[in-house]
Amino acid sequence: MRLVQLITLVVTGAGAVVMSQAPEFAQQYRQRLGGALEELAEVVAGFDADAARYNLDREQALEIHRQATEPFLRDRGVSMEAVLRRLDRLHAQARHFEELPPFLRPVALAYPPDERVLEGTFQDFRPAVPVTADGTVWAGAGGFVGWLIGRILTLPFRRRRRALARR
Repeated sequence: MRLVQLITLVVTGAGAVVMSQAPEFAQQYRQRLGGALEELAEVVAGFDADAARYNLDREQALEIHRQATEPFLRDRGVSMEAVLRRLDRLHAQARHFEELPPFLRPVALAYPPDERVLEGTFQDFRPAVPVTADGTVWAGAGGFVGWLIGRILTLPFRRRRRALARR
């Protein structure tokens, strides 16, 4: 086997293996996303319950934090607003996952992903054998992309060989 063919074959295989993991990575990300949603929803429910004990709705309670002269209370309100924004973003991403057909769910990670969820998924990711149709589609796409990259990487060798063959 010529070096050019070997390089193309190796890069094609690597592309297939790497891309075949996209559905599994998306699934593991989605599971962590669900856990983050549950946890944040519990924090927000606790905040809302505390506000309700004082006959306040969420916005009134946040306004009290915004107007507080005590830095701790103001900062706590800022933290709660950040939690609410993150919860909204996570809900939007979860909806995006649900709207996509299963084989396109890896694309939902471009939604932009939540950095904390993404980092945790990368740290704990365990590859899986792509025995699903989704994994096969992504493996094929990765093989094709790998093949293209392999062809591009070996282009200088092919040109050189053709030039030598003309002499």
